[in-house]
Amino acid sequence: MQLDPVELSWIAAALVAVSVVFFLTSVRARRLDAQAVDARVRRYAPKRTLEEVELSEPFFERAIKPLLQRMVRIAGRLAPQRNIEDLERDLARAGRPFDLTALDFLGGRLLAALSVGLVMGGVVFLFKSSLRLALFFTLAAGFIGFYAPKVWLWRRIARRQRDMERALPDALDMLVVCLDAGLGFDLALLRIAQRWRHELARELDQVVYEIRAGKPRAEALQDLVTRTGVEDIATFVAVILQAEELGVSVAKVLHIHARQMRILRRYRAEEQAREATIKMLFPLVFLIFPATLAVILGPAVPQLLSVLGGLGGGAP
Repeated sequence: MQLDPVELSWIAAALVAVSVVFFLTSVRARRLDAQAVDARVRRYAPKRTLEEVELSEPFFERAIKPLLQRMVRIAGRLAPQRNIEDLERDLARAGRPFDLTALDFLGGRLLAALSVGLVMGGVVFLFKSSLRLALFFTLAAGFIGFYAPKVWLWRRIARRQRDMERALPDALDMLVVCLDAGLGFDLALLRIAQRWRHELARELDQVVYEIRAGKPRAEALQDLVTRTGVEDIATFVAVILQAEELGVSVAKVLHIHARQMRILRRYRAEEQAREATIKMLFPLVFLIFPATLAVILGPAVPQLLSVLGGLGGGAP
């Protein structure tokens, strides 16, 4: 059965018309569904004002925390500018804990000194009723409260730097592998940042972000040294920059440097193993040895006392 061109044209027109009708129907159905959902949301969702949103937050987040932040910043402004710059560097090397700024940290130290000192002085005065003793404990506790956050920051910096020193040899090995595979230096750093989640990986991710933002590579690497304060990372950056200045292959230079870092890590492990015997001496003498003597000689002590008492009683 053959159709003439007129019938074919009418059939094609009918199919096109049906397709257009179905398309418009589906579009309108979607629009009606979206309008129905919006109407339902407007009907049942509560309309909250800005004041209601603020009041829905906890009281500490709404009132106490902003007041403490304001007091901390006011107290932090009393510090000299040189101390603020040094503290900013230390906070960066500590990994910016709790997103603290230098003013926040200084103000927190002052508030900790005041609160700890006043509490300790009040407790001593209530139990001893001595103003001089309470004043002494107030000053001593205030001194401890002022320098305790600084000691905590130093310990955090030391632990973070130690973690980066341990992670650097493995990162250099992976960097060499990526460069040998044909990746660029920036992409190799990004691959390390994606592979691990330690502190060194986060710092390398920051370097890649700064380079992509337009900062020169040399400046980004120098900022890495400033943020970390690790001598091994400073050596690594110096090797990279010197290789780029001299036109030497970075992959070949990193092969040698990675081998040296592995040897250095082994030497450090051996050094820590030698120090373990000295560190075990104090708990051995003051904890383990007295307990061992008490267990071994404890049952014989009453007999020794009775024998010595008998000898003393039998003397003329």
